Amino acid sequence: MPRPTELGPFRRPCATRRPAGGLVQRSTSVESEAARPLLARHEFLIRRLHSLTGLIPVGAYMCIHLATNASILAGPATFQDNVDRIHSLGPALPFVEWTCILLPIIFHAVVGVAIIRTGLPNTGAYPYEANVRYTLQRATAWIAFFFIGWHVFHMHGWVTLPHWREQVARTGLGAQFDPEHASSSVHEALASLWVTIFYLIGVGACVFHFANGLWTMGITWGAWTSPAAQRRAGRVCLAIGILVMALGTAALVGVWQVNARTARRLEDARLQWKHLLAEPPALVPATPGESPGENAERGGVSARAMSREASAGDGAATGATAAAGPVDARELGGGEGRYK
Repeated sequence: MPRPTELGPFRRPCATRRPAGGLVQRSTSVESEAARPLLARHEFLIRRLHSLTGLIPVGAYMCIHLATNASILAGPATFQDNVDRIHSLGPALPFVEWTCILLPIIFHAVVGVAIIRTGLPNTGAYPYEANVRYTLQRATAWIAFFFIGWHVFHMHGWVTLPHWREQVARTGLGAQFDPEHASSSVHEALASLWVTIFYLIGVGACVFHFANGLWTMGITWGAWTSPAAQRRAGRVCLAIGILVMALGTAALVGVWQVNARTARRLEDARLQWKHLLAEPPALVPATPGESPGENAERGGVSARAMSREASAGDGAATGATAAAGPVDARELGGGEGRYK
């Protein structure tokens, strides 16, 4: 089957020259090797690292990210729990994001751009399935490249410096995601139909690039080399792509179904409970003859009980999406009073 023409820094030049006398001029080979670009000199290693990072951690993170976002279908409380679990890493979160997610994505993108520049599509002359997939893989790479860059800015503002987020990012429709108000802030960020359509296209491009790249990775690493094995692997990769795309679509549908006002009240109530439980535990009146330590211990027990009741009551509060007015603290299992 004809393959697309490969040109550029990844082409393999002739290693030696044989003059008329029959002697091999190796000095010319050494000079030409030193003059070749870095990517061309280490093509074997770099291509395999490129395909590996496409699966782990970039592809794996995308699947986990979409699954987490799809949990919004279960309600704002469930989605907020998942977001809180991620942000419980605290100061270690930026380090994890850069080392395990952002740097691998940047490496995969830079090498991918270099690879794209070396190929010329030939689907017009040879409209075979493999050539069509070759062209789509590179087209979706460009879409995914710009989509991911815009998505990170749109939701997080690229960097977390306070001055940048407040004075630059948010003035340009960036840094829209608030981890303390996960459901309501995402709903407001995707309130425009055109933004949602753009997200659907971007997620679709990422999913196709991942699923088709998984198939080509198996060929690169020698996991499936025969035509029959490649056909079986193609069906498995297609099923994986459909499943991951279903997660992405479910996440977008869930965002659109969120009642932003009710979600905001629930999130504010949960935030108030967090701050309440973080205060000193003297939450109950002291009894006659009770020492400060005993009072603090008894208050701590009361606080933990209230926390358990609050967690148990989240579902009831979430289900009351049509209710007006502030969320009653008793709906969250937390005694008397209302949180404004």
